[in-house]
Amino acid sequence: MHKHFLLLLGFGAVLATAPATAQQQKPAAAPAPAASATGTRLVEKVTRKPGELVIPYEKYLLPNGLTLIVTEDHSDPLVHVDVTYHVGSAREQIGKSGFAHFFEHMMFEGSDHAPQGMFDKVIIGSGGTNNGSTNRDRTNYYETIPNNQLERALWLEADRMGFLLDAVTQPRFEVQRATVKNERGQNYDNRPYGLVSEYVAKTLYPYGHPYSWLTIGYLEDLDRSDVNDLKQFFLRWYGPNNATLTVGGDVKPAEVVALAEKYFGSIQRGPAVQNMKLPEPKLSQDRYVSYQDNVRFPLVQMVFPTVPQNHPDETALDALAEIIGGGKNSLLYKNLIKPQKAVTAVAYHPTAELGGEFTLAARAFPGKGLDSLEIRLRQTLTEFEKRGVKDEDLQRFKASREADLVSSLSSVSGKVSRLAANQTYTGNPNYITVELQRLRALTKADVQRVYGQYIKGKKAVVLSVLPKAAPTQPARPDNFSISKADYKAPADEYKGLTYVKAKDTFDRSKLPGAGANPVVKVPALWQEQFQNGLRVMGSRNPEVPTVNMLLTIRGGHRLEQANPGKAGLAALTATMLNEGSQKYTGEQLADALDRLGSSITVTPGPDNTSVSVQSLTKNLPATLALLEEQLLHPRFDAADFARVKKQALEAIANQSTQPTVIANNTYNALLYGPGDIMSVPVGGTTSTMQSLTLDDVKQFYQQYYGPDLSHLVIVGDVDQKDVVSKLGFLKNWGRKGLTLPAGNPNPQPDKTRIYFVNKPDAAQSEIRIGYLALPYDATGEYYRAYLANYLLGGEFTSRINRNLREEKGYTYGAYSGFRGSRYVGPFTAQAGVRADATTASLVEFEKELKNFTTGISDDELQTLKTSVGQSDALKYETGQQKAAFLARLLEYDLTPDFVQQQNAILQSLKKEDVQATAQKYLPVDKMYIVVVGDRNKVFPDITTLGYDIVEMDAEGNRLTKAIPAAGTVSATAAAPAAEGQDVKKAKSKTKDEDGRKAKRKLKKDEDGTKVKEKAE
Repeated sequence: MHKHFLLLLGFGAVLATAPATAQQQKPAAAPAPAASATGTRLVEKVTRKPGELVIPYEKYLLPNGLTLIVTEDHSDPLVHVDVTYHVGSAREQIGKSGFAHFFEHMMFEGSDHAPQGMFDKVIIGSGGTNNGSTNRDRTNYYETIPNNQLERALWLEADRMGFLLDAVTQPRFEVQRATVKNERGQNYDNRPYGLVSEYVAKTLYPYGHPYSWLTIGYLEDLDRSDVNDLKQFFLRWYGPNNATLTVGGDVKPAEVVALAEKYFGSIQRGPAVQNMKLPEPKLSQDRYVSYQDNVRFPLVQMVFPTVPQNHPDETALDALAEIIGGGKNSLLYKNLIKPQKAVTAVAYHPTAELGGEFTLAARAFPGKGLDSLEIRLRQTLTEFEKRGVKDEDLQRFKASREADLVSSLSSVSGKVSRLAANQTYTGNPNYITVELQRLRALTKADVQRVYGQYIKGKKAVVLSVLPKAAPTQPARPDNFSISKADYKAPADEYKGLTYVKAKDTFDRSKLPGAGANPVVKVPALWQEQFQNGLRVMGSRNPEVPTVNMLLTIRGGHRLEQANPGKAGLAALTATMLNEGSQKYTGEQLADALDRLGSSITVTPGPDNTSVSVQSLTKNLPATLALLEEQLLHPRFDAADFARVKKQALEAIANQSTQPTVIANNTYNALLYGPGDIMSVPVGGTTSTMQSLTLDDVKQFYQQYYGPDLSHLVIVGDVDQKDVVSKLGFLKNWGRKGLTLPAGNPNPQPDKTRIYFVNKPDAAQSEIRIGYLALPYDATGEYYRAYLANYLLGGEFTSRINRNLREEKGYTYGAYSGFRGSRYVGPFTAQAGVRADATTASLVEFEKELKNFTTGISDDELQTLKTSVGQSDALKYETGQQKAAFLARLLEYDLTPDFVQQQNAILQSLKKEDVQATAQKYLPVDKMYIVVVGDRNKVFPDITTLGYDIVEMDAEGNRLTKAIPAAGTVSATAAAPAAEGQDVKKAKSKTKDEDGRKAKRKLKKDEDGTKVKEKAE
């Protein structure tokens, strides 16, 4: 469940106007004219008036019930299209869970006039991106495209709305059913804490309540369904009268209306859909439940039922959650994290259309009891009751919400998504004005009241997650079992449904033409270099009143090359810079930033340490003053150090529970070997972290944090002269006079081998295939390798993903890419695959890698040129995108015209060039293959693949000699490695990802920048 914050706060004088009622807040719509000749009616037109900040839009209603919303934004040559259907998993029934999400997958499988693959070919092939997502209450489909592709996008969306069912086949159904199963395995069954939300849902809500199961559904329900079930679901819920089409960007409303009428107007209205409304769950006692998981830290989670989204009390409950567990000034931080009583402790308040869930969650240190942790959570609630709400609590909450909102409006997709959600849930695209009024009117008494009304003395679901490897007692013994006694089966929603195709006066089978290619300009920039060597580059971006700054300090983990026994020191130093300054404690610094709605975050990395700054323009001077404190006068407190170090050690130990981390660490250890620091994770190992002292941190900071190893980019609503005048503290930053170390990686392997790590009971196997390939360069061999890989595994329609996901159903996503920096980086092909498909997946990976070296087709070459060539229209929209572009210029000493040079290379590319690059940089017979999976399920088959196999443990130690191809050796027959180099122990500090359902896979741009890709 995703929390939608539908607020709109003022750009500039925030909270300046007097509070008004929700009805007063809504701007008067223009008088609606008579319906057009086609019957389309303008419902309202909202414009931006001086001092009033809304998203301007026009709202129309087509005769078939389709709602159309158009918002103009000509700042960039792109368009965002969103089709939201008011149907999610809440419309499903017992025994048929997962249909809404499953249908989302099927909507990408082709329709009458746009056969399978056409959607991705058109959208991705033109340089756009497309996706879809499903939650409890709605399903949406969206694409961001260059402005010349608008008509094609609407043609595609209309075709799958009106002409889908005859194109749905049982074979495609089976493939996507397998894909959904893989998604569940990857995001739930094979992920630590992945089943928390499922246990909460079935315990909190009554049997049969539409929130008592998750959107992903149950595998047994998917197994018993067939293609006809899915067709019935479509006929019931996917009519135009249950949909909102929202279009924003470089468009003209009249044009959009005409295209919508043409392509959607003839689609028949579906059955009427009524909004759902159910009472919140009533708990007569605390419901205690527990389950065992492959985790290190026991978890206790308390969930109180509250109000649905858009309820008048929602904002106050959100504020309550922030006060109790929303940051360094929260009560949970003070009571649990600061004194090291818990690894993590948070409170949050997600809501959906039928209910909300006020949640407190804490993870105990290994071996610690959950009963005492539950007591501390309850004591914290009692403390809030006595403490009350302070003025600064509300100041922090309101300022932070303002900053989050302003940032969310920096993209056309953000504006379109907000309008679409508001229309779907409230019928009012401009509902943000109501949210604003509620935020402005929020008082301390409101927060105190909702605590008393929804939390104090109320019963909760209390879930305990217990480590399998180290049994721990739950908070209390389980006392709840699901009862079906009061369940009444709902009425049959699917009687008498028929499929009536639209009839048109034009040839719908003809793909519309595209307009002229958009004219894309890279951001205008300015640059300076201070006398101390700091290079500064900026670009003015007045679209929203914010400023994004990114300070890059070169070196990072690489600086530990000279002393690998101190691995993890760079990461520990960066973390300590987030713990306050000489003037402010960590809590005081967080308080000052929150009151400004600003953020300053220091993040460690392999090649660099990054300092990210975000601020409203009006608060930039105050934010820079805090940056000076945090960067140049760090606190380095002994108590903070002890806590941070303990957390780092626990994070390292926790990696043995995470198959993806085990695979990455093992792979990196093999790639780089013991002579290169990159064989050790950025967070270090248990032994190296244990050896680190506070003096080591202070020395590292003094030695390596300096302007001559750094560069700064500034993008936002501020001009050069004004912002540079405020950077005196950086001009006075002292030089260090250092050079960066050289890398010392392993030589390329002499032949391909499999390195296997046993992960008992793993639902999936993690696969990594590759070798160390190339350093980054913008216009040389690396860029050519990036272009070649784009077709192999660089985006959703690439050969590898099309094979393993779309054709075989082995995985939720399979990708490949080059990841170079100033240092040589790897080529990697990877996927998480079904355990029973591990061997078959390895066969397909090998086949695709080998086949790619034999050449590509004319169509593939054309797709590469149009997709990459037109993608620039989407690259420079937001402040963060512009900052990333400028940072690349400084990082690699580029000039802005490298974009034109890349385009020239792309347009002159020939099939023979791609083939030559593939043959040169895809040495299939000299790669590492890492497999992490359940040995009992995987190992017998992979011994038949013809590769030598080396068994390893999760620490990177070899358990066996290399097993010759087609041979067998017992896993317990440990012996010293006889070939190759010993592999160092591999661990890295990562964040758990439980509770955050991935909505898309990620690909990487040619510089390693993450780029959003395809749907679930």
